[in-house]
Amino acid sequence: MSAPDIPEIVVRRLPLYLRALRVMASEGRPVTSSRELGDRLHMSAAQIRKDLSHFGEFGTAGRGYDVEPLAEELERILNVDRAWPVALIGAGALGRAILHYEGLQERGFRIAAVFDRDLDKIGRHLGRLRIFDVAALPELAGEMGLEIGIVAVPASAAQSVADALARSGIRAILNYTSAILHVPDGVRVYDIDPVAGLQSLTYYL
Repeated sequence: MSAPDIPEIVVRRLPLYLRALRVMASEGRPVTSSRELGDRLHMSAAQIRKDLSHFGEFGTAGRGYDVEPLAEELERILNVDRAWPVALIGAGALGRAILHYEGLQERGFRIAAVFDRDLDKIGRHLGRLRIFDVAALPELAGEMGLEIGIVAVPASAAQSVADALARSGIRAILNYTSAILHVPDGVRVYDIDPVAGLQSLTYYL
């Protein structure tokens, strides 16, 4: 089944399965089952089996899934069996937090360049990286092989940043703002809005 045919919600669950499998591998667990995965992730075993069936036949009846081979297969499916160079747009407090989050590097995402439009920040360093003018993004994206962009700017500037990323040939954008981004066909956006998450939680309080 080709990528456009896979429901997006299924793709969004695959990293959860991969994370659980990697924890099991660190615990020395060679084999698991859809029920055990479901218990760890608060999901049904049937849902996990259905999701995995989109990508082939995994596991053996009466035995379950071999943890390490299944984790490796999910890494291949998600294209995280390689390192991805990432452009970070925004050198403020959020940008600094993202840059210093060790989990990115551990899972194959390397912040390769930082951009901002603030003249007081351009030319300085954020951690080990020099801060570039966002106007240089189209040129540097090609030179540095940037393929993913993280938007960590004020919401009012997010669309112009998304436009610059799209013009630069970047087809995957992680949006940390509350702005609804409009991008060309072929560019995918994943939104992470903590406020929206909190508002969903307060519904239950």
